[in-house]
Amino acid sequence: MRKIISLWVSLWMVLAVQAQETTTLTIEDVFKSRKLFPKSAYIGQSLNDGIHYYKSGADGIEKYAWATGDKVGTILNNNDIKINDTTVFEYESFEFSPEEDKLLFVTETEDIYRHSSKSNFYIYSLTNKTLKALSPHGKQRLATFSPDGTKIAFVRDNNLFITNLDDMSEKQITNDGEYEHIINGTTDWVYEEEFSFTQAFYWSPDGRYIAFYKFDESKVKEFWLTYYGDLYPRHEKYKYPKAGEDNSLVTIHTYDLTTGTTQTMNTGSETDIYIPRIKWTYESDKLVIFWMNRLQNELKFLQANPATGETKTIYSQTNKYFIEITDDLSFMADKHGKNSGFLFTAELDGFNHIYHFNMDGIIAKQLTQGNWDVEKIVGYDDKNQIVYYRTAKSAPYNREIFGVSLKGKEYPIEVKAGWNNVQFSSNYEFYSSSWSDANTPPVYTLKTIEGQTIKVMEDNAEFIKKMAPYHYQDKTFFDITTTEGVKLSCWQILPPNFDTTKKYGVLFTIYGGPGSQTVQNSWGYRDGWYQLFAQNDIIVVSVDNRGTGFKGEEFRKVTYKELGKHETIDQIEAAKYFESLPYVEKGKIGIFGWSYGGFMSTLCMTKGADHFNTGVAVAPVTNWRYYDNIYTERYMTKPQDNASGYDDNSPINHVDKLKGNYLLIHGMADDNVHPHNAYDLITALVAADKEFETMAYPNSNHGIYTGKNTSFHIYKKITNFFLKHLKPQE
Repeated sequence: MRKIISLWVSLWMVLAVQAQETTTLTIEDVFKSRKLFPKSAYIGQSLNDGIHYYKSGADGIEKYAWATGDKVGTILNNNDIKINDTTVFEYESFEFSPEEDKLLFVTETEDIYRHSSKSNFYIYSLTNKTLKALSPHGKQRLATFSPDGTKIAFVRDNNLFITNLDDMSEKQITNDGEYEHIINGTTDWVYEEEFSFTQAFYWSPDGRYIAFYKFDESKVKEFWLTYYGDLYPRHEKYKYPKAGEDNSLVTIHTYDLTTGTTQTMNTGSETDIYIPRIKWTYESDKLVIFWMNRLQNELKFLQANPATGETKTIYSQTNKYFIEITDDLSFMADKHGKNSGFLFTAELDGFNHIYHFNMDGIIAKQLTQGNWDVEKIVGYDDKNQIVYYRTAKSAPYNREIFGVSLKGKEYPIEVKAGWNNVQFSSNYEFYSSSWSDANTPPVYTLKTIEGQTIKVMEDNAEFIKKMAPYHYQDKTFFDITTTEGVKLSCWQILPPNFDTTKKYGVLFTIYGGPGSQTVQNSWGYRDGWYQLFAQNDIIVVSVDNRGTGFKGEEFRKVTYKELGKHETIDQIEAAKYFESLPYVEKGKIGIFGWSYGGFMSTLCMTKGADHFNTGVAVAPVTNWRYYDNIYTERYMTKPQDNASGYDDNSPINHVDKLKGNYLLIHGMADDNVHPHNAYDLITALVAADKEFETMAYPNSNHGIYTGKNTSFHIYKKITNFFLKHLKPQE
């Protein structure tokens, strides 16, 4: 009997040990099979009635009830749309007309830059069951319904057009559009990249006017990129204004559909300016133009009369550092539809908060306050006068959703520790939420505005079961206090069966740029990769240095005019902290970064060479003189006025300090951070007689994914490089 009991105990112990054994992750698991990616369950968009939403399904556009989350009908069956009554119509995306009686379909899209494209658009009438091409004269851009849904405006060949949907007649409303010279209704490259918009025309609320941008980029210098694969390479050029160089001249115009006339808005005599946004108020005779100086530390709202072009300033703000542009401007109307004020976020007290202004730009009330930052406004319920916003209130690495009334009453909406997002119904009676934390994959839920759960759309329970054999190690959060008394947020992943008597390598993963954040209490798409390193006895960490976001204005803007200086100091201090730990192997601390992160990893491998021995930089800026002027001058001013700020912290000027294992990677068709940065860094490294490795990916842009197997190849190369140099010896 004792032998049997002993046998069962032994078997139980073996099974228990086997249950604890970790299934080894491979690079194929992480970047090829996609089995490490949880499911998503984002709903579509709310319909006008506020009680239904729609989303694409396998068979077409489906209609769902907010109150139950159940499908209640099909708006359009894809098989019912045919070209010439024979061929089933295929589309990439769609949007409804304002009255939801028509659909605008997008097909045959071609990318232009990272965020812009051109397509063939089609209009489908849900009433008449008819499908019509928007224009037979070439692909269109940014097609947009008029407020009454009877017209569509679009851009083609740098000009603006309007199609009348009653008879499909097409009218050209600008005629001076010219490649590399004049752009109407859309943006130049640098506005697209740094002010984050491509549509540069907007219908007035009553549909009488279209307000639009005009860019004169004739004086902007060109940059050339080369594409390989054919007998002779193909060369493409585009306008790219580097730091200190000429920008496009930007003007704002209105086209009056009633009179057929175009008017220029008065934005002042200074032309070396930015206009990062324009926005109609509730009244169609009042257009608001964001005016910003070249140094981006002064912002004005100009209220313009679209008929005369006359303007007046209704709001102004200056900052000793810089002002960053967001979409957090919402106009408000009284019961008669007249402008009654606006909501706006600003750093007027050292943190980003929501303010209610009257139409003269006077603060009616500061709606949020405290030593924490509002990330953005996510909605405004005008009926109940409640502003909904996303914030990092409990900790810089969390995100919560709150509401606040115009009287200042606060409403917690989604405040569970972690990463919360919401999407509201059009009447603000329902919302969908997504939540995750660093160790829990996303959960998607449908709720009433009071917070009652209607339906769990996806809890990723099956994904959690599938991941169980891999025994993911928890990502934990803590602060590192530097010798300057600065608290830096940090997370780490320790290897399985962590033992303080053993020695481990350390891998820093970094971005570190202005206002960014890598220390987030959310499920991350690279987490499987980090777990792979942890399984190979490498501690993975990330540290948010000074200059990153959600710790107030002074923490974020201390890097002004000296990008790279304080950030590198902080990363070196973090490296010293890990060096001091008894279980960290000296000489095996590495760092990885992409873009700004590549800039930082290169600085750490040079200025911090005594502490970082292995680094990978993907698509790094190596000299801020080479980067675009909107981004660079916002944080550095012009190189003509701040030469030392540019030169003292550019990695290209510190190559003599490199002494570790360094891998430089760049896409040869990167239109954002030009390969120019890598080429000149290579020249400097060779001149300094430094050993390093490099990899170039032909035809790839900043994301490096162009071509068969490219994404897998780059991550495999980086992985093997770090395993070779950071994995402790057996």
